[in-house]
Amino acid sequence: MRIVQRPWSLLLCSAVLLIGRAAPAVSQAGGGAAAPLPAGGYGSLTQNDLALRIQTPDLDVRFVPLDARVTRLLARDSWESLRSLVESRRAAIDSLANRSGVSRPGLALVTFHAQRTDARFDPQTLIVVVRNREFRPLAIVPFSGHFTSQQLDVREQVSGIYLYEEDLPVNDSFSLRYAGQRSDDWQGKQITLDRERARVALRARGGVRDTVQAGRVAVDSVAGDSIRARGTP
Repeated sequence: MRIVQRPWSLLLCSAVLLIGRAAPAVSQAGGGAAAPLPAGGYGSLTQNDLALRIQTPDLDVRFVPLDARVTRLLARDSWESLRSLVESRRAAIDSLANRSGVSRPGLALVTFHAQRTDARFDPQTLIVVVRNREFRPLAIVPFSGHFTSQQLDVREQVSGIYLYEEDLPVNDSFSLRYAGQRSDDWQGKQITLDRERARVALRARGGVRDTVQAGRVAVDSVAGDSIRARGTP
């Protein structure tokens, strides 16, 4: 089912070696000391700030990495709700990961939203593209039985947590492909993420949590939100 040939951490390390740079100190780059996680609860981003999207005539597909390196940049209520969402499926996630021989899988929350009646979707064909290599999920933890039916009515949506063999490269570049369509590159979000990391660090030092975004959290569907990283999200 998977067409992956090498973990993307190896792909990223190879690319770094080719241009003569040292590997960055992040978990997916392999080998180096992991960069510290942002302080949780001090962010102001929404899940839409973290989402990659693909639109087809039938579907709107939304993909959010469940990785604490980015989800800790969310507004507090949103961050906490996503932590709870992942923990509520922790037993299923761990079971599927163990079955695949992976101790700490990368996670993403994926939502398929129908644009028309009887829209069909194939969850296994959503592909993560890292440096021209393609990766399918190890497994999927669905939130409802409709996920396995692979058919939706207009404006109906289903969500599931996708498991990957290692963390998504959220500090680097990747994109998605589905039904012949390709998403924007995650790299385009790095300026926003870096700016928010700096703000979170300042707020954490001052003990001031950002509440400006609290009213925006309700706009983010629980079925389309995301959180996860190495260690506790």
